[in-house]
Amino acid sequence: MDTSENKNAIFAKGEKAPADYFTGLAMVKNLVPNDATFNCQVGNVVFEPGCRNNWHTHSGGQILLVTDGIGYYQEKGKPIQVIRKGDVIAIAPNIVHWHGASHDSELTHIAINPNTQNGIVNWMERVTDEEYNSIKK
Repeated sequence: MDTSENKNAIFAKGEKAPADYFTGLAMVKNLVPNDATFNCQVGNVVFEPGCRNNWHTHSGGQILLVTDGIGYYQEKGKPIQVIRKGDVIAIAPNIVHWHGASHDSELTHIAINPNTQNGIVNWMERVTDEEYNSIKK
């Protein structure tokens, strides 16, 4: 079921994420804009099945709160991890990683980007289909 029609959705889907940084369709709803008081940015991200973001890092680290669906998270050089509703992923600063929906499920997570005075995101190359499909089933 489309999350925009899901009565259990916590937040609206938001705006289409930039195609330069995502393979497939993702929607982003900015919940807390970055400012000098909190040095934190918070957004709700909905990935359609098969969608993922590019490899990237966060100079201040990142915390993902999975609120719906099934997805994948991978750090460079490590196997893909399956992530599900209720999972919390704490990503240390400057860890090269990507995340997104599984092949057959949407994924929704809240992305918390703390310490934004150090930078928010450093985008890198796309996750290839070979990398995305390397999930051990």
